[in-house]
Amino acid sequence: MLERKAQVHRKTSETDIKAAINLNGTGKYSIKTGIGFFDHMLSQLSKHAFIDLDIAVKGDIDVDCHHSIEDTGIVLGQVFAKALGDKKGIKRYGSVILPMEEALVLCALDLSGRPYLVFDAQFTVEKVGDMDTEMVEEFFRALCIHGGINLHIKVLSGRNNHHIIEAIFKAFAKALNEAIQTDPRIEGVLSTKGVLEA
Repeated sequence: MLERKAQVHRKTSETDIKAAINLNGTGKYSIKTGIGFFDHMLSQLSKHAFIDLDIAVKGDIDVDCHHSIEDTGIVLGQVFAKALGDKKGIKRYGSVILPMEEALVLCALDLSGRPYLVFDAQFTVEKVGDMDTEMVEEFFRALCIHGGINLHIKVLSGRNNHHIIEAIFKAFAKALNEAIQTDPRIEGVLSTKGVLEA
């Protein structure tokens, strides 16, 4: 199997982030962002997508969680795109409807190289743990832009904000796992254009 690993280090005046990914992993992770609930969500992403993920973030969380979460999305998108490479042989598409308690989330994605996010979710609290709920959308937007992902997330039902957010991350993970799988029937990339541009 082709090795699909990558590392990215991004440092700004607001954050210093190191990330390593193995798309052919088993769901092992080491996540340290300084934001407990966000760590929990990224752990779900790794575990349920069966990708190995190491992320270390030093950010200005004394200000708020915004820069650390958005910049983690940027770096995760970059390291994902780097590990995926030319996308030859991958299924490209993935989708799932995932339940968690009373929450039900639809997630569909296309690793087309053309970033786009449709995010249809409403939260009734400003924070879950130490993470601003509005940052869920910002994280996925940054991830899509820098990972070249067309992503649709729609919350079909739910009352508990923790359940809703966790279902979103798990649904994304399961859809992503489907899309990055290879199919021996695919010659080159799955596109009549002959290229999936990042």
